[in-house]
Amino acid sequence: MNVALIIYKRPELTEKVFARIAQARPQKLFLIADGAKDEKEVELCMRTRAMVEKVDWPCEVFKNYADKNMGCRRRTSSGVSWVFDHVEEAIIFDDDCVPDLSFFPFCSELLERYRSDTRVMHISGNNFQKGIRRSSYSYYFSAYAHSWGWATWRRAWKLYDAEMTFWPAFKRMRGLEQIFRRKKEIVFWERWMESVYRKQMDSWSSVWTFSVWVHSGLAILPEINLVSNIGYGRDSTHTVDAKSPLANMATGEIGTIEHPLFMVRDLGADEFTFLNAFYNAKYHSPWQQVKGCLCNRYWYGSVLRRIPVLHGLLASCDNTEVPREEDSGK
Repeated sequence: MNVALIIYKRPELTEKVFARIAQARPQKLFLIADGAKDEKEVELCMRTRAMVEKVDWPCEVFKNYADKNMGCRRRTSSGVSWVFDHVEEAIIFDDDCVPDLSFFPFCSELLERYRSDTRVMHISGNNFQKGIRRSSYSYYFSAYAHSWGWATWRRAWKLYDAEMTFWPAFKRMRGLEQIFRRKKEIVFWERWMESVYRKQMDSWSSVWTFSVWVHSGLAILPEINLVSNIGYGRDSTHTVDAKSPLANMATGEIGTIEHPLFMVRDLGADEFTFLNAFYNAKYHSPWQQVKGCLCNRYWYGSVLRRIPVLHGLLASCDNTEVPREEDSGK
């Protein structure tokens, strides 16, 4: 089993994720670290790195530590590419995504089962169905490549297009209309992906999701939630609202894996996820859209959030409530 852990400057959160990885005892562990932005972060980065190097089980450890800060998008994507220079498949965690122990055998079995099936590009540990089971099986197929604990193969990751080269043509041909049937979904994702394409949002996972879409790929999502994001709060890059219903979600044990009979995307489940994890109607009034321009979707949002007086306002109007799918912490 190959596991990759992406870290930065949050040793307390990272320790909890690392402890769960240690319980799983992977044969290969890949450590990917971003560099400090300034002198104040140096000690935190060093403490975080030292903590994850305490490997006390038989394991081959690989390190890829950045000397300078690369940012969420470049550091994660380059780190994952580095992992796939060494292995064919891997399970990947950010520093604030704590898995149930059963997530490891879940990924291992599905990585083997779909190893040569190019229709499947992504395995996730996330479920945002609020307790609704979509089938009697252990997982369903989705267009959403949630990345709070995930796994994939080299053959899929090689399709990751960091520059979103196909986005202008995809937009012209109305490609989103082939994926979503509701107008508000199409409008939302066109604005979202345009922002990512123009690098107004520092999100590697949105680029990955688009790569899955443009290749008609499927993501596997479990019928129960297997990974909890414990990183919501002020220190997070994207998930800043500590009161979010997506924060610290409970996890369960997957048990014996029952495989679906058919490989068909569950459109109803995806629409539920869109409404409950991505889209929030209160953020789409004219006034909220103006306020949204000050939130962390845009480059200056991260600057303004550093002003304490404005932090509460920005957190309250932030419409980037995305399942790290959308990059959680950093």
